[in-house]
Amino acid sequence: MKTRYLTGAALARGGDEMTGPAVVLLAFAVTGAPGLGSVLMACLTVAAAAGGPAFGAVLDRSRRPERALACALAGYGTGIVTLAAMVGRVPLAAAAVTAVATGTLSPAVAGGWTSQLPRVVTAAELPRASALDAMSFSAASLAGPALAALITLWLGARVSVALAAGLVAVAVPAALRLTPDARLTRPGDARHAMGPAGVGQGLAAIVARRALLRVTATSVMSYVGAGMLLVCCPLLGKERLGGSPRGALLISMLALSSLTVNALLARRRASRSDSAGKHTPDRAVFMSTLIIGAGTVMIALAPGWITLLGVAVNGAGEGPQLTALFAVRHREAPERLRGRIFTTAASLKIGGMAVGSALAGPLAGWSVTGCLLVAAAAQACAAGTYLAVRTRSRTSAFRPAATSRLPQRNEPSESA
Repeated sequence: MKTRYLTGAALARGGDEMTGPAVVLLAFAVTGAPGLGSVLMACLTVAAAAGGPAFGAVLDRSRRPERALACALAGYGTGIVTLAAMVGRVPLAAAAVTAVATGTLSPAVAGGWTSQLPRVVTAAELPRASALDAMSFSAASLAGPALAALITLWLGARVSVALAAGLVAVAVPAALRLTPDARLTRPGDARHAMGPAGVGQGLAAIVARRALLRVTATSVMSYVGAGMLLVCCPLLGKERLGGSPRGALLISMLALSSLTVNALLARRRASRSDSAGKHTPDRAVFMSTLIIGAGTVMIALAPGWITLLGVAVNGAGEGPQLTALFAVRHREAPERLRGRIFTTAASLKIGGMAVGSALAGPLAGWSVTGCLLVAAAAQACAAGTYLAVRTRSRTSAFRPAATSRLPQRNEPSESA
């Protein structure tokens, strides 16, 4: 079951990571200017940030959440193909509406998958499985953009977008088989889950649980800096590596470093117990944010190809930060609100990255180094946010929330 989960997650996330670059390349190929691609990407991103809470409510009210997840993936893949067919053939307004509709289903790929993880592994397996789940994000970030560029070069931009949609579609059967025996019902919640209060319960739960609020606020602020870094990568490639296309090398190095460090940490977790509470995921969020900030400063100040060293340090913090963030969410999220918490938190992070990307435009035009130093300051603010949000009691090792009973393997599921 865990292999099926990871395979489906990697395929869906690979397709998702391909979609953005492929759509931008297609728009540029059709119009010869970056404007259309920028508009479509903005529509996809904003819609994804807004769609998370609603989709989380759908997951939480569903007796078969795997079916809701599969339907969302199918809709997302269909939307990607439709968008590709429309670019250059219909007015911009129609393509933008399609991009918004498609983007609202994007949280299924991130928070939607991860919220189902406790239903496919035992409580004892959850820490390591969570680390492997975070690695699928890094692997997708590494392979997706590169694959989009290669397919566009060899076969054309429309084929690249179609392949991105195909990867998402291939993940649908895996989603359908995630929890075949977990027909969970939640009496008293289903009636209200889709109302305004139901959709907002994910955010309310994040605010109410201080440990969850602390790491969520930290990650959102950290993603403001991450968005600024991503915008600067093509400019860094041009200024320091000999050409703007080499900026993709920086993105790949970031993902590779993140993936490598997470793989090493996952192996350590398999043979180490954190029962003494010395290595809590909460503390890991804080420490990894400091590492990301240090790496961003190195990127800002390093000359030439030494920039890659700073990118490697940045990635070494980014991977563990995501793993630790997932760990805290799994521990703190009540079962009845799990979908809403994960998708709402993912939407907030997407919003933070969108803010960073918007700020980076004028700042990078003024000075790439200056923009990156502001990005490093955002990471410092993220670390300060962690320290500012205090919890009532010290959080110990990775453990599921007391209000959430995780199904054990070979254990009959609850039904009502």
